[in-house]
Amino acid sequence: MHLKKITAEKKLLILAFIALALFVSPLYILGENAHIRVHDNLDSNLAWYKVLAESGQLTGPIDAAIPQIINGSLSRNAFGSEFTLIVWLYALFPVMVAYALSQTITRVFAFIGMYLLLKKHFLKEEKWASVTIGTALAFAFTPFWPSGMLSTLGMPLALWAFLNIRQGERSLRNILVLTLLPMYASIVLGFFFFLSAMGIFWLIDVIRKRKWNWPFLLSIAYMTGIFFIVEYRLVYSFLFDEEPNSRDEYFHARLTFWHCVRLTFKNFALGHHHAATIHTLVILPIMFIALFMIIWQKNWKEEKVFLFLFFLNFALSAWYAFWFYKGWLPLTERFHVLDTFNFARYHFLRPLVIYVLFALSLKIIWSRGQFWRRQVPVFVLAQVIVASFFNEEFLFQDKPTVKQFYAEKQFTDIKNYIGRPQEDYRVASIGLHPAVAQFNGFYTLDTYNNFYPLTYKYQFRKIIEKELVKNKRIRIYFDEWGGRCYIFTDELGKHYMFKKHTKKRLKNLQLNTGAFKAMGGSYIFSSVPIDNAADNDLHLEKVFESKSSVWKIYLYKAI
Repeated sequence: MHLKKITAEKKLLILAFIALALFVSPLYILGENAHIRVHDNLDSNLAWYKVLAESGQLTGPIDAAIPQIINGSLSRNAFGSEFTLIVWLYALFPVMVAYALSQTITRVFAFIGMYLLLKKHFLKEEKWASVTIGTALAFAFTPFWPSGMLSTLGMPLALWAFLNIRQGERSLRNILVLTLLPMYASIVLGFFFFLSAMGIFWLIDVIRKRKWNWPFLLSIAYMTGIFFIVEYRLVYSFLFDEEPNSRDEYFHARLTFWHCVRLTFKNFALGHHHAATIHTLVILPIMFIALFMIIWQKNWKEEKVFLFLFFLNFALSAWYAFWFYKGWLPLTERFHVLDTFNFARYHFLRPLVIYVLFALSLKIIWSRGQFWRRQVPVFVLAQVIVASFFNEEFLFQDKPTVKQFYAEKQFTDIKNYIGRPQEDYRVASIGLHPAVAQFNGFYTLDTYNNFYPLTYKYQFRKIIEKELVKNKRIRIYFDEWGGRCYIFTDELGKHYMFKKHTKKRLKNLQLNTGAFKAMGGSYIFSSVPIDNAADNDLHLEKVFESKSSVWKIYLYKAI
């Protein structure tokens, strides 16, 4: 009987890995014709990896610059560390091969981590195999920020190792996990918040048990130290770079109290796109069913872990929402780090919390009788199916493919038409992301980066100052954040993707072309026609179209 149960679990594991292979297969089969996330992905990171790989500065010194972007004002430290595996994937493989490999690595280890965590520390009996494996599979299917890698989806694996150490287990595999995870994750995009939470967990243990548990504390310090080594460029920039940068003008505390209350419940029910949980349709009702059963049966003590995680889940949503409360303004003015570092990201713990809650909810429901027991496999399968529909190929099917977005043939035609070495002139874009030009080797005055000199932001602002005066929304967006150092216009607003069939036109553009030229600007790539180009000292050189591109590019020369 025992052997039969093990065999059943192994069969489920095999099916899970087959499902994972099918989930990532469109990336391998379709390649450049695949549909993937544009926001904070195609419009930025994928182009950055290519620029970095071709810059010759992949392992460059601390003070190295990337000449292709914003006249060399962009520091090498604004890109990922060379100790991070994802940087090497894009240096060694074509973009879509690297992307497919990265997705596969992340999802496989997300599954393994959640499975091991649930099996070892929450649902230990073999009868829970379908719950642990199904929950782990659904967790591995959740959307995540691609360049975040295992920053959120690696937390279950890290927690598994920490709990092992906390319980006194001495094993090399735990140290191996804590050593290797920092090489495929980011401390600012997840693990700072996870590790500080582990520190609080350790402190609560000390107070409750009156034991220091040095191995647990040292393991937290060890992983933190590895992150500091891997992210040494970020650490240096944060601690020692005194030059003001674009983050110094980041302003977040602007919401009213009641707006924050509404945002709390919205985040609790729907989640956040950078730490997506896909919990609204299936997991959320099941959590409330389990909570109702606990209240009805009054078994608070037996289910204290569930109750703690349930209220922690809500508290994380509230923390996220109230981080933007304007009542914090006196504190943010006094302590600048509260603006430059996004402490709202504690809510990045929620994918871990919610999926452990899901498994515990199913356990509570299973124990309430034969009827509910029969529903548990249905609930598990339902969540796996719902999560599977958030595959990028489904989710972004109405967006451009990678090939259409980067439009290499079209931009090669533009490069050949200009006929000069790309390093000899500078370009900027209107109506499309500058990442497209960067990906194709053009030297751009515009960019999307969260960390560049404030002096450059002010210099670039002169180009668009008249447009910012006309439109309060883009003025606030640029002045109080500025991560997108774009040529914003009043007529286009905060939109940066006008595809070739758009009817949009710029009729009243007011650019400071003199400032553009003073920075070395020669050409503007616009995805919409500029009716008053002559008023802006711009000359339409040629219009470029391609069947393999999503853009219609109007090439304007500054005269």
